[in-house]
Amino acid sequence: MARIAGIDLQDGWKVDFALTKIRGLGWSLSRRVMKDVEIDFKKRVSDLTSDEVAKITTELEKFQIEGDLVRAVRGNIQRLQVIGSYRGMRHARGLPARGQRTRTNARTKRGKRKTVGAFKKEMLSKMTAGKTEETKK
Repeated sequence: MARIAGIDLQDGWKVDFALTKIRGLGWSLSRRVMKDVEIDFKKRVSDLTSDEVAKITTELEKFQIEGDLVRAVRGNIQRLQVIGSYRGMRHARGLPARGQRTRTNARTKRGKRKTVGAFKKEMLSKMTAGKTEETKK
């Protein structure tokens, strides 16, 4: 099991796929890294030598990945909030920041649906009866 950029990569995976498990590396960037380091695309992680792992590690130092990337993104969002921009306010409120509609969708940002105002008559009468008893006391 090879460890690159603080991530353990499974032995059975192909190297190009395994590199995509590192935050900030997608398919195209992982392919570019393998091409620059001159590693065969069919190679598995278990077949990598220590020299090849070292080459990949030095090549990845050119890019913002893992912790550096997270800090940069967090800093960008913090900057937007400090200057009071619209996008910063949307981030602070946990709503979509890029113009998506929120009336019907946006479930990933807003969370699970909460039904409001849909009571049966029985439940409504029980609640009002309970309130009137409390006010009499």
